[in-house]
Amino acid sequence: MSALPSTNRNLPFDIARALVEGFDRHYAYFRYTAQQTKALFEHRDWHAIQRMGRERLSSYDARVNEGVERLERDFGAGGQSQAVWLQVKQLFVALLQNHKRPELAETYFNSVITRILERDYFHNDYLFERPAVSTEHLDADPPAYRSYYPRQGKLRGMIVRLIGDFGLAAPFEDLRRDAHYCVLAARQNLPRPFRVEMDCQVQVLSSLFFRNKGAYIIGRIINGDRLYPFAVPLLFNDDGKLYVDTMMFGTDRIATMFGF
Repeated sequence: MSALPSTNRNLPFDIARALVEGFDRHYAYFRYTAQQTKALFEHRDWHAIQRMGRERLSSYDARVNEGVERLERDFGAGGQSQAVWLQVKQLFVALLQNHKRPELAETYFNSVITRILERDYFHNDYLFERPAVSTEHLDADPPAYRSYYPRQGKLRGMIVRLIGDFGLAAPFEDLRRDAHYCVLAARQNLPRPFRVEMDCQVQVLSSLFFRNKGAYIIGRIINGDRLYPFAVPLLFNDDGKLYVDTMMFGTDRIATMFGF
């Protein structure tokens, strides 16, 4: 297929916009499957959760292939000059200035471009080695995480509220009891004595992670300049009620859990 003329002034912008649209289609599907998985978990439909997980894993490659096919079909992407690709990257960054998930979009950009360009192009001029758009002050929609501010002696109530905010449509066996167990686990794993700083906060990702028959709350405690990552597994008992298994601390334990 012959490339479109590189003299077309709108060509780099059109390619950049097509890449953003391709990522947005991928992320919309990802969000949809995450919402569906939550509902399946609430109804304990384990086989459907496994099927949804397989589909979600394969969907990224499918969206990348779609992006490659569109760029080749509509813009003759493989035949474009170095100057065009440099402009595409610059315009792609510009289009991400108000985007809620620029770093994920940049990863998608790399995935598509490396399937089109020759290996000679695989360097920082054409690809993203590190984020080009800062996400430090971006407010995601919906929010990527929620923050809680523990008060002295009120940690159990905060944990009850934190778990309840996920709005799971299934009853808990005894949430206040389980929150007490979480407090005990925190005391066993955090440094002693643990002095709560003025800016201490607990951040949790707004979406649950699902693995086998469990749902996992992933978060971190920020206390001054120290970070303490944790995971809270949510499981069903034999009566179909939810309970909190424990509160796991440490990147190694969490990485091992998801590494399986």
